[in-house]
Amino acid sequence: MTSAMTATGRSLRELIDAADERGLAAAGLACLDRCLPLLASDGGDALRPVWAAVARGEGAAWGEAVAKALVELGTAGTEDAEAVRGMLAAAPPAWTTEALRTWAGACSSTALALHGRFDAAGVPDGLVERCRAGDADGAGPLLAGELRRQQAVLESAAHGPTGLRRARELSVEGGRVLRAVVSRRARTA
Repeated sequence: MTSAMTATGRSLRELIDAADERGLAAAGLACLDRCLPLLASDGGDALRPVWAAVARGEGAAWGEAVAKALVELGTAGTEDAEAVRGMLAAAPPAWTTEALRTWAGACSSTALALHGRFDAAGVPDGLVERCRAGDADGAGPLLAGELRRQQAVLESAAHGPTGLRRARELSVEGGRVLRAVVSRRARTA
């Protein structure tokens, strides 16, 4: 059995349960950021103000930045694009632990499922939730990579601004990986 535990020995679910507001906001936003290549236009810098609000830990700035990014990302076309836009639309306007925890958990599941769709073998029923619980047995490389990035973001976000910088780097890297896979699929279709 392949383990999806982190260096701290905790599953993704446990990391989400233990995170503070800033960590939860960063986790959900990072999932969304890595999935932007699935939008017709990947959103460019639409999420930059949202990242800045997370760095400052400002609830009022968070709500405004999320609303503005939602307008900038426009409407979605494909089912995958709609799922990505839906992650942002579901972002809680209130900067509260429980609202952000619920959102981060939903973004985690959506991002894992989206990445799993692009793995050659697909995602069997229940695999995403098993991965989140610490059992990544059967996960393809794209799904397993997304799981590792989510865990690393949650562990990094606990270290303040430096950790948020690392979370952002992981998001950029993950976005590049997904963009390459999507581009390769489009060429072979």
